[in-house]
Amino acid sequence: MFTGIVEETGIVERIVPGAKSIELSVKAKLCVRGLKVGDSLAVNGCCLTVAGLTSRGRHKVAQFDLLRETWNRTNLQFCQPGSLVNLERPVPAQGRFGGHFVTGHIDGLGKITRWKKSGKDHLLDIGAARDLMRYVVFKGSVAVDGMSLTVAGVTKHSFRIWIIPHTYEITALRERKVGDAVNLETDLVGKYVEKFVKGGKIRHLTSSAAGR
Repeated sequence: MFTGIVEETGIVERIVPGAKSIELSVKAKLCVRGLKVGDSLAVNGCCLTVAGLTSRGRHKVAQFDLLRETWNRTNLQFCQPGSLVNLERPVPAQGRFGGHFVTGHIDGLGKITRWKKSGKDHLLDIGAARDLMRYVVFKGSVAVDGMSLTVAGVTKHSFRIWIIPHTYEITALRERKVGDAVNLETDLVGKYVEKFVKGGKIRHLTSSAAGR
């Protein structure tokens, strides 16, 4: 589980396509501290398993094996050596929860339709498919490339985010442009509510069962 609070930007070192998977290597400094093979790391909001680690001076390079499903569903397919990616380690049980519930399971891709500076801040409009937009609500939360952001406006086919200078400076947003794809994970709570409502009656615990 993640919170959508990006800790640092890593740099893509290499991408090696294979017959069954794609090897993605990312260089980082902070998020690789104490990282072990088998651990999870959110890369642009996508929960990946560390398959290998190598040291590179003060940095380490984490290697991941991506299945075609992951590759085709996320914007990692558009990365190249030198690309910036947002990184976040899983939140520990005793950790502070600064954003919202983010699973690291990408729902689909959005497309930047407007991206401009407005005063000290930046305005970001993202277009998305209808099956994703139904979970996006005004003042709700959405994960964009792993960043927990507040929705400032919603239309039928897009939503708006305001980006403060701090977020712009510490995330991969600083190299994004209009037309770029972004990973989207909509609010987990909304998905469960929809499923319960569509499923009809919600079973309630009886008083005896609740007391066990």
